[in-house]
Amino acid sequence: MKQIAVEEEEKLGALVDLLERGEEVVITRNGREIARAVPAARAKVNPAEARAALQRIRKRAEEAKLGPFDWQEWKAYRDEGRP
Repeated sequence: MKQIAVEEEEKLGALVDLLERGEEVVITRNGREIARAVPAARAKVNPAEARAALQRIRKRAEEAKLGPFDWQEWKAYRDEGRP
């Protein structure tokens, strides 16, 4: 995986070339990763993989016995401190 610093923005063409060749690119600022660019072909979601991931998440939630999900409670958490 290649890395490119934000300060090197003149290398945008080179970044696009890397993506076209199928490489994943990490964009950094001051040495800290801030974004990851992937080729469009890899960015597509595989519906079967997404469904399988959702089933795994649901199974883990059931195993954790967290109880019913309370939308109103979570909306209140989301809105805390908002005007």
